[in-house]
Amino acid sequence: MTLYPQLILDALAHVKYPATGQDIVSAGMVYDNIRIDGMSVSFSLLLKPNDPLAKSLVKACEQAILTYVSPETDIIGHIDIVHPQADPQPKVDAMAKVKCKIAVSSGKGGVGKSTVSANLAVALAKQGYKIGLLDADIYGPSIPKMFGIEGERPVADEQGLIVPIEKYGVKILSIGFFVDPGSAIVWRGAMASNAIKQLISEAAWGELDFFLIDLPPGTSDIHLTLVQNLQLDGAIVVSTPQAVALADAVKGIDMFRNPQVNVPILGIVENMAWFTPEELPEHKYYLFGKEGAKQLAEREGIELLGQVPLVQSICESGDQGRPIALQSDIVSAVFADMAKKSIFAEISKKR
Repeated sequence: MTLYPQLILDALAHVKYPATGQDIVSAGMVYDNIRIDGMSVSFSLLLKPNDPLAKSLVKACEQAILTYVSPETDIIGHIDIVHPQADPQPKVDAMAKVKCKIAVSSGKGGVGKSTVSANLAVALAKQGYKIGLLDADIYGPSIPKMFGIEGERPVADEQGLIVPIEKYGVKILSIGFFVDPGSAIVWRGAMASNAIKQLISEAAWGELDFFLIDLPPGTSDIHLTLVQNLQLDGAIVVSTPQAVALADAVKGIDMFRNPQVNVPILGIVENMAWFTPEELPEHKYYLFGKEGAKQLAEREGIELLGQVPLVQSICESGDQGRPIALQSDIVSAVFADMAKKSIFAEISKKR
């Protein structure tokens, strides 16, 4: 078999850069002339420094050539990464028109932080605010599922900025848009942090009243990255009434209050506050303890933003891609009341 450059380019056209959805040939990412020596092929990819997708992109290129050219092609280890020269043009500040940036945090996983983030975003949008939502939970992105947009792939605008997907009046970005939903994300802390930086600073967020960030649980490099790169206006802590969850919530509060972080705590949301059977809407069963997060809020001098009951409809609405805040029932009313809290109006006016 005789190899020639166009054959290689045709194969590489099947490879798309996850952050834009554009194939790497059209995007000009195949940097130099393709070098061919018998069955040996080599070339360079043009990528930004510390691009977290570099390794996966190289593997995708190798696989494309082995699949669409020949499995006998000698390509493994022959793809180099080069970086563009410094751009003399001033960078676009993606956050320039964003009034308020709020992190939604939890001390531990499984307390419903993403559910609260999604429904609060929708509730605020229903109040007439312009809302952006960043799914910063790199290792467990669930926001695309909750909004029914798992198959969406963001594109880039004329300036090369990633255009968020808009649904229910909320502009959304998630690492889940750019990876195989069935594959685990195995990234070191620096790679995850760089990916979050890209979703913040290289996206066309436009004019927003509130930019909500659904953080991963606990405290990690990603939390520090956000604090260092964003001037957060506040944080919301989500917890269940359970003692174990509350102990971790205290650690999260302490992190934001640390002098090196210094982010105001806007309030606590008590999720799964009680269980209410659908057929017995007036009954309350305190499965995880009673008012633990409410008591924590009182001890810490923090506002209790709301108590969200555990009902079947919340889970069903999330699985169906329609956050329950879109509906009209007792649970959606909790999120509607949350969105009407004076704290949101107050911090919005400060900007």
